[in-house]
Amino acid sequence: MTSQEIKRLDSQHVMQTYGRFDVALDHGIGATLYSPEGKAYIDFTSGIGVNSVGYGNRAWADAIYAQALKLGHISNLYYTEPYAKLAELLTARSGMSRVFFANAGGEANEGIIKLARKYSHDKYGESNPNRNVIVTLLQSFHGRTVTTLAATGQEHFHKHFFPFTEGFRHVPANDLAAVTAEIERGDVCAVFVELIQGEGGVLPLDPTYVKALRELCSARDVLLLADEVQTGIGRTGELFAFQKYGILPDAATFAKGIAGGLPMGGVLAAKSCDTTLAAGDHATTFGGNPIAAAAAVEVLRQLDDDALAKVTENGQYIRDTVASWGFANVVETRGAGLMIGVQVTGTPKDYVLQCIERGLLLLTAGSDALRILPPLTITRAEIDAGLAILKEVLANN
Repeated sequence: MTSQEIKRLDSQHVMQTYGRFDVALDHGIGATLYSPEGKAYIDFTSGIGVNSVGYGNRAWADAIYAQALKLGHISNLYYTEPYAKLAELLTARSGMSRVFFANAGGEANEGIIKLARKYSHDKYGESNPNRNVIVTLLQSFHGRTVTTLAATGQEHFHKHFFPFTEGFRHVPANDLAAVTAEIERGDVCAVFVELIQGEGGVLPLDPTYVKALRELCSARDVLLLADEVQTGIGRTGELFAFQKYGILPDAATFAKGIAGGLPMGGVLAAKSCDTTLAAGDHATTFGGNPIAAAAAVEVLRQLDDDALAKVTENGQYIRDTVASWGFANVVETRGAGLMIGVQVTGTPKDYVLQCIERGLLLLTAGSDALRILPPLTITRAEIDAGLAILKEVLANN
């Protein structure tokens, strides 16, 4: 089909919930995508952090094909090898204890919220039945379900959908006194944070704050939860961002890049709460799907220590290169690994549109930043090609 034919079908038959860019994509190789007509685009988005091992990855595709011929789905009423192997890999490499498999980030975050509330109810339900509030941060983003929207600390996501699930309060990032004040009220069961706020603008939390938050939560028996939907699976140069920060949360969510393009997410729990959710407490039909799990095992095989070191190296190269241009419309670069924010003056979407015209796919974040989330396997040649386009656009603005 041509690009115009695809767009026509979309306009006629698909709910118009997405502000799509005027681009149709057909296939890709590495970190380069192509339209049906053959126009090439360097991809600095990876499907919003999903396509962790790039496009046309033969080993990833072979793992999916081999598993699809064996068993596509069987439900969680039975055991299968792929999810069991994946669970072993994730716990070994994260330092966590057990995992629950889900389908996407919003669902994973729903699961971690249920885990936190049940943990508190099990221990304090009789003495303090209202100990169920979860503190999150302003500028956070935790999903688009009614509950995860309530957890999200950005008002513009809240319009139209009231009433929301109760039991969330939002405080400024990096303000330990504000979190402490909330915990002092006696009704808080967990603090839920993104270590780098992606949708909020690629805003890393201060390491000193994070370590103090870990100590505070431990002292008050309040669970510290990490939303690693975007930061996890190698995006920051460590398998999880909490490893870069040198802490172990009580539980963490993951999704996006775990299966390299197939839907998968989950919750990792530390020893402190790894038996909180028991039989019947939580479930999902497709969680741990054999094909998605086989893909994820292959993703983790490819994202070994050398690959993660390359993520750190390439991320620093991108940030240093952008900073070296010295453009007045670039305020700063921030982030970690291949999760990069470029704060700009003007309207970020205008820069993105101009980059698309020249063959570079880019994201925005918050109100003032461009967001760079390429496949973790992107080559230096592809990085340079994308940066050349970005430089031209920034220079002309």
